[in-house]
Amino acid sequence: MNDRDDIDALINELHASTGGGLVEGAVPVEALLATVVERHGSDLLLVAGSPPAVRIDGAVTRLPGDVLDGTDIEDAVLPLLPPHARQQFLQSGVADASLRLPQLGRFRVNLHRERGRAAAAIRVLPVRVPRLADLQLPPEIEALSRLPRGLVLVGGPTGSGKTTTLAALVEEVNQRDARHVITVEDPIEYEHTHARSVIEQVEIGIDAPDFPTALRSAVRQAPDVLVIGEMRDAESMRIALAAAETGHLVFSSLHTTDVAATVARVCDSFPNERQNTIRQELALALAAVVTQALIPRPDGGRVPAAEILVVSYGARQHIRRNTLQHLHQEITMTRKQGSLTMEDSLARLVVDGAIARAEAMMRAGHPDELEGALRAQGV
Repeated sequence: MNDRDDIDALINELHASTGGGLVEGAVPVEALLATVVERHGSDLLLVAGSPPAVRIDGAVTRLPGDVLDGTDIEDAVLPLLPPHARQQFLQSGVADASLRLPQLGRFRVNLHRERGRAAAAIRVLPVRVPRLADLQLPPEIEALSRLPRGLVLVGGPTGSGKTTTLAALVEEVNQRDARHVITVEDPIEYEHTHARSVIEQVEIGIDAPDFPTALRSAVRQAPDVLVIGEMRDAESMRIALAAAETGHLVFSSLHTTDVAATVARVCDSFPNERQNTIRQELALALAAVVTQALIPRPDGGRVPAAEILVVSYGARQHIRRNTLQHLHQEITMTRKQGSLTMEDSLARLVVDGAIARAEAMMRAGHPDELEGALRAQGV
């Protein structure tokens, strides 16, 4: 993105061209995205039967204007997509792609159908790749960027910052180590520049047809670090496990809620007859699991809380035996190795005044442990 004056000028120009609202029979996507940028929003939501809406700090707010029509949404958004994404939408009714608008920046577009009508969710992609220190994540996470090999999984619900955490881990490697990094994403969200590392970024639909094809190619390109934007199918997971077992450092994300659910999600993605074998492979390959959530601050904005399991002998045994309910106990037992419970992370935020005690209690999976951690801090 260019400097602030250029952005402000473009916003004014776009707003003037549309009268600050919707033009009848048209959806001025660029003007709406300028509004999202201006308001420091994260997402623009275009849904038939509702005015445009913007997500700011997790809350959805409708913008002034007429209700949208599905045909107008499709006519406005579809031409913005690259050819492969347009074809994908026409064939399957859903498409993901990145969009670059001069002076405004880059965006991730999801065009889909609901109730037979087109709808779109467009996310603002930050221009600058963040550093871990910028994200206010627990400092224990930085050590994961120093692992020589193994699989690191980052879990959390949609919108919890998983992709941002992965990008920040890659940037730690990039700024510190002379390594070869390959990312496979759909679409590319953060654009890395070469620092000490050499970074290749493969976008599904443009550089490769699908994740398995891209990953099979990537492991033949001598990467030190392999980043999989999201493991969506069993074949991608199988390749990731094999790469981690053969000496690569592999980062990926999953839509999960806690450490045990993240491990279970990998195993459950395979047929029943293969799950025992996969548990054995995962026990060998897995180096760490992070799950995170964004917690509202009392003064506005959100701050991340995270749970970290650094996989040790005990955790490997529980993965092999499928006794995943004991992984929380392993986190508490391996704090000195860098593990961190969600309750400890929440307690730190309460002590620092970043979140309210009541908010922390709502997010804690083990409220008694959170109470104990707060008492130990005199809170």
